[in-house]
Amino acid sequence: MPAPQMPTAASAAAFATRIEFVVELAGQLHRYGTTAQRLEGAIEAVARRLGLDCEPWSNPTGLILSFSDPQQPPGVSHTTRVIRLPPGETNLHKLCEADRIAEEVLAGRLDIVEGHAALRALKRDGGWRSHLQQVAGFGLAAASMAGLLRLPWLDIATAAVIGTLVGLLGILSRGRPQMREADEVLAGVVAGGLAALVATFVAPLNLNTVVIASMIVLMPGMALTNAFSELTSQHLISGTARLFGALATLLKLTVGTMIALIALQLLGLEPQVRALRPQPAWVEWGAVVTASWAFAALFRSGRRDIALVMAAAIAGYQISRLGGQWLGSPIGVFLSALVITVAGNGYAQWRNRPGALIRVPGIIMLVPGSTSLRTLLVAVQQQDVVAGQQAAITVLNVLLALIAGLLVGNLLLPARRSL
Repeated sequence: MPAPQMPTAASAAAFATRIEFVVELAGQLHRYGTTAQRLEGAIEAVARRLGLDCEPWSNPTGLILSFSDPQQPPGVSHTTRVIRLPPGETNLHKLCEADRIAEEVLAGRLDIVEGHAALRALKRDGGWRSHLQQVAGFGLAAASMAGLLRLPWLDIATAAVIGTLVGLLGILSRGRPQMREADEVLAGVVAGGLAALVATFVAPLNLNTVVIASMIVLMPGMALTNAFSELTSQHLISGTARLFGALATLLKLTVGTMIALIALQLLGLEPQVRALRPQPAWVEWGAVVTASWAFAALFRSGRRDIALVMAAAIAGYQISRLGGQWLGSPIGVFLSALVITVAGNGYAQWRNRPGALIRVPGIIMLVPGSTSLRTLLVAVQQQDVVAGQQAAITVLNVLLALIAGLLVGNLLLPARRSL
């Protein structure tokens, strides 16, 4: 038997360079909120085109990537990388840039070393303008959520102010690990405390609804949807971890809100609560437009994609609403998720760009984050699990309809691109 050929220095360097590029790409996709099945599919495709065998394993807080060179005998060239990462946040602009860089490298229009450097450059912070955009997005999303629910003007204004403060709190917590861990609790304290103070000293509010609207950006509705999507695609560990992470976020938001409400109660303050939704239909339609812009800002869409992201968000909401009026709310959510999934897959094939530009904003106003928090708030406030059962059933119905729409949409028009 001939002795196996050992890799030369040049081939080993090329092998290491290709690995570094794939590792960097995987880390970038993870940072931008890509789900496990899509991330692993994208990495396997890129590695294959670079002449590597790669076995990726993704979870919400890390990556394991095992590489080998198919041109070398088994056991000669094996490399495994274990990478610890924080849970990703959606950034559509950088996701598109990472996808573009990978395509440029694979097409030979960009050297792999230059591509690696370009990917690393994406880590740069956007600066104060990016932070200002995020804070504005928090405030506008909160006001838009209150407008969609046709709350009174005082409720809308209160939600907008509290949402802006919650956004500032999120910016201040970056780079402060201890504060970051309690970010949702502090947001709940701010939201519950300020809303209760307004309801006590200014005028009655739809208290729970205002609190929920002001923290709408922190709601883990997308995380819940992604968790069930991963579970249905047999990524059981990642889906389970993401699911319990979303539940932990809901618990922290509930704890913070209840701390504020109980503290005010101990001080002898009694917030005045009312159930009133007096706004005309045009307020809701205007709120749909402002909400779509807010989510385009929060998802950090590129300038060229703002109109597309807004159109996807508006279309997803309108299809769900109209379908719900005709056939029932779960069927409306199902139809909306189906149409958005088909549109996202079609756009990815047509323009060779990530379908996430349509898929993510298209379902963001369908996810059951606000209903999930309402379930916990009602159960804790009334100390009665039965009181929150109806809202819990609504959450389950929305999740089932969303997942069904995503699955059927992928069957009707399969995704040829993982992103």
